[in-house]
Amino acid sequence: MEKTSIYGKSQQRSVNPDWFTGKTWMKVLSKKIKSKRQDMYHVHFERRSRTKLHKHDGDQILIGTRARANFAIKKTQRITINDGDVVYIPAGMLHTHGSTGPETFSHIAINILGRSKQYKTTWYESDFKSTTTGII
Repeated sequence: MEKTSIYGKSQQRSVNPDWFTGKTWMKVLSKKIKSKRQDMYHVHFERRSRTKLHKHDGDQILIGTRARANFAIKKTQRITINDGDVVYIPAGMLHTHGSTGPETFSHIAINILGRSKQYKTTWYESDFKSTTTGII
């Protein structure tokens, strides 16, 4: 049995800036606790930062840990994630999430590995409304 903390900036990892609209960083939790069947991250979004449109080849669970954020599924559904809220995202669902405005936001992301040993995320350039212009 292993443990780690979601708090503090130790073990902070940069993220690919092409995948986000603003300043974002994460802590890799799964490596510290030696998890082998899921990847776990504590992701921090600075004000007005969010992910670009993306989908995963495995299921994902988000748990809100700080402030409030928007979660959008394609252009069909928008929900707000607050502290303590849990969101299940099935594999293949196109979505985006992040800070809604002047507050920072963070969540724990649990990426559940499918049959393959490698969890894959496909990122898209888009206008966040109706058009996807290409894969990043």
